[in-house]
Amino acid sequence: MTGVLVVTGGSKGIGAAVCELAAARGYDVVVNYAGDAEAAEDVASRVRKHGVQAIIQRGDVASEDDVVALFDAAVALGPLAGVVANAAITGNTPGRFDEYEVDVVRRVVDVNVTGVFLCVREGIRRMSTRYGGAGGSIVTLSSTAAKTGSPGEWVHYAGTKAAVETMTYGVAQEVAKESIRVNAVAPGMIHTGLHAAAGMPDRMDRIAPTIPMGRAGEPGEVAEAVLWLLSPAASYTTGTVLTVGGGR
Repeated sequence: MTGVLVVTGGSKGIGAAVCELAAARGYDVVVNYAGDAEAAEDVASRVRKHGVQAIIQRGDVASEDDVVALFDAAVALGPLAGVVANAAITGNTPGRFDEYEVDVVRRVVDVNVTGVFLCVREGIRRMSTRYGGAGGSIVTLSSTAAKTGSPGEWVHYAGTKAAVETMTYGVAQEVAKESIRVNAVAPGMIHTGLHAAAGMPDRMDRIAPTIPMGRAGEPGEVAEAVLWLLSPAASYTTGTVLTVGGGR
């Protein structure tokens, strides 16, 4: 077996695709979810069909106690080999920067930035050779919004993704000699439930003409990038952001 992989926000969208592809590549998978236990268990069931172990673990990544419990559950399953810090929220329907309430923005920052910090920290504490671990790989999820700024929609969200990229660059250098690689994947426009949930079911159709490849991406295409960065094939890659955005 490849080892245990923790995937936050693993019950749907890109996270679910990562869980399934990781299972196909031999990982045991911990499917973290925030609210939909049924969806998480459905993902875990599909993971187990690949002959590997899977558990679901409810937890808010913005909660230190929940994140520690998540990683404790992971190492109880087996040696931790990787972390995919995927969980994130936009916080609301799209709007101008000056229309957002501070409580909404604080919650987005807490989940998208503090949550990534906590998950990366706990992964390092369990995998780094400095702490007696055997090493491993961490992949954070950014967004092309970190570069575009997402004007008129989610500028605050874009800012959190830029923060994720900066943390990725820095921590990768800190742990490079401790047998841990840290990279990010920045998806572009991807077919997930996020757009309909934000009241924009036609968003992908509207934006597709602006994408050089002429279409939005699929969660599985992002998962392939994540799994490559986790794998030994990316053994000399750390501190990088891999954009999966169809050229946009």
